[in-house]
Formats: sequence, C-alpha cells, structure tokens
Amino acid sequence: MTTSPFVGMSARRTAIIGGLMVATGPLSLTLYAPALPSIVADLGTTDAGGKLTLTVYFAAFALAQLICGPLSDRYGRRAVGVGFFAIYVLGSLVGALAPTLEMLLVGRTLQGFGVSAGVALSRAMVRDQFLGMEAVRILTLVNLILTVVPVIAPTLGSVLMLAGSWHVMFAIMAGFGLAIIAMLGLGARETLPEAARVPLHPVRIAGNYARLLASPDFMLPALVQALAFGGFYAFAALLPFVLIDALGLTPFQFAMALLIQTGSFIAGNVVAARLARRLEGSQMIAFGLVLLAIGGAGFAVAPGLFPDSVLAVMAPVSFWMLALAAIGPTATAAAMSRFGDIAGAAGAMTGFLQMGGGFLASLLASALFDDARLAMMVLLPLLAALAIPTAMLHCRRAAS
Repeated sequence: MTTSPFVGMSARRTAIIGGLMVATGPLSLTLYAPALPSIVADLGTTDAGGKLTLTVYFAAFALAQLICGPLSDRYGRRAVGVGFFAIYVLGSLVGALAPTLEMLLVGRTLQGFGVSAGVALSRAMVRDQFLGMEAVRILTLVNLILTVVPVIAPTLGSVLMLAGSWHVMFAIMAGFGLAIIAMLGLGARETLPEAARVPLHPVRIAGNYARLLASPDFMLPALVQALAFGGFYAFAALLPFVLIDALGLTPFQFAMALLIQTGSFIAGNVVAARLARRLEGSQMIAFGLVLLAIGGAGFAVAPGLFPDSVLAVMAPVSFWMLALAAIGPTATAAAMSRFGDIAGAAGAMTGFLQMGGGFLASLLASALFDDARLAMMVLLPLLAALAIPTAMLHCRRAAS
C-alpha cells in the first residue's frame, strides 16, 4: 500500500533506480579489490596502506549519509542524488590520476562521500511510497538488481589488470557515476512532494537523529543490519589479502572465486523474494539468523582446519551472503516503518550504522591483526555472535 495519494514512481521503477544507485557502492569495492595488491606495490606502500584506502572510503560513506538524508528531506531525492553522485565522479577522476597513496586516499574519500547517496536515497524513495511487506519485497528486488554489478565488476577488474593499469578502473567508476546522474535526471521522478519536505534547521536535524537513536523500534533492526553488513564489508576488505596474497590466486582466479559470493547473494534474494510473500518480517529475520550462525561458525573453524583451501574461505562467505539477503530488506523496512515523516534521515541513519559497521570492522582488521586470515577467523564470528541476540530481542519486541 502507498502512504499517500502521491506516487512518484511505480514499484518496478523505484526498485531499478534504487538498485542501480546502491550498486555503485559494491562497484567501488569489487572492481577495485583485484587491484589492491598491485596498488600496494605500485605506490610503494604496505598492506596497511592498501587497507587504509578502504577504511577512508567506509568512513566517508558512513558520515556523509548523515548529511545526505536531511538534505534530501529538504530539497528532494533527485536533486540531492545528482549533487552527491557528481562528487563521486570527481573522486573517481582523482583516483584515476593519483600518483601517490595520499592522492588516492583523497579520491577514495570523495568517492565514499558521493556514493553514500545510493543507500540513503534508495531507502527513502521506497519509504516515501511503500510500507510493510510490500516495502520488503521492493527492497529485495533492489538487492536482486544490485547483484548484477558485483557479478561483472571483479571479472572486469581482473581483465583490466591483465590489459593495463589499475588507474583505468577509476575512469570506469567515473563513467558509471555519470550514468547514474543521467538516470536520475531523465528516468527518475521525485518521490517526496513539496508539502512533505522538512526545513533544514540544525537543531531539528539533531532532534530527528536523537529521536531515531532513542527508539528501540529503530535501533534494534538497524543494529542487526549494521552487524550483518559489517561482516560483509569486513571480508570484502580481507578477501584480496587472504585469497591473492596468502593462497596465491591470480586476480582472475580471485574474480572467479568471488562468483561464489555473488551467486549466493543472487540465490538468497530469489529465495527471499518468494518467502516475503509468505512469511512475516520476524520470521524472515529468524531464517537469516540461522544462516548467519552457520557462516560465523564456518569462519571460526574452516580456514584453520583447511588453510590451503579456497572453499574453506568461500563457503562461510556463501552462508553469510544468503543470510544478508534475508536480513537486509526486512531489517531496513522494520527500522524505517515508523518514521515516514523523516524518511531521509531514517534511511541515512540506517546507512550510517551499516557503513559504520564496515568501517569499524575494516579498521579493527587493520589495527589489531597482521594476518588477514586470522582477522577473518576472529571478527566474523564475533559479529555473528552480536547480531543474533540483537535480532532475537527485536523479534521479541515485534511479537509483543
């Protein structure tokens, strides 16, 4: 059902545009991942320097959403989206021309800032128009659409590494950003009517965020999502060093291994789309928790028992991605369901917590562990162990 007579876009168009916007984030990780060891070598830095390019990206991604959300509540989704993706394009061009690690860090920071609009605005656009399990189904379709980019990007990145320099990857990211701007300008419709827009006052913005942070109805599902996606971003940062450096895969073989991750996410979203027509939100989350527990246990045990096996790493990744497909849309819809009047701020805060989880996980992996495999074996089970009781508490509140 819609929240008002005003409907900016159909469910399908909302999902397609939202999915392509969100896909820019994974593109900036998966296209880039096969090049990380080469970037470390070319720029004369260390593995810690390479991981830092991911950390600043996550930090900018997380913090910028807190700016993007209120701006979109005031000026509308389309105009803010165009502005933020222009910043993403600028960051991509800086990365393409970067001769030093410092300049690359600047480019990655700008990229993270600009791409934050994808998560914040896609969720707000859904919440502007849809509620309940219909919103869950649309968010699941968004997930299905965004899987196309991670399927193509690692293979494309590996081919580019065989044919040329990693700098070209950033030029491709800039092109993708320009395509998103064109899509917003020509194909999108505004989903936030003028009458529903919120004045841009710092005190009111702070009050809206305080309202969200003080509400268990928002925070519990948002934290479940943050912990689950924090795990995804953690192993996205660690996998190149585990599979390429430790296990000796070539960039192309690494891209082929990542097909297990992407295939699992696609399969999970297909199953989740069907289950969303039959199950309640709490049942969807419970299903995802079982898969998350299996994935967390697999990370804790399998890489140590089979240190030379790619499958020992990718099987837990597969279960984790299946869990994300069930948990992500349901937790997002649950967190935002009561906050339609500040949908931009609510979408931004869910994205901030989600990317904040990725930032903290990647930072801890860099700061506390010299060995990427050990970081994976410790951090991922810990995140699963935190997500499960948080989700159970949310489901208990929802049931009561």
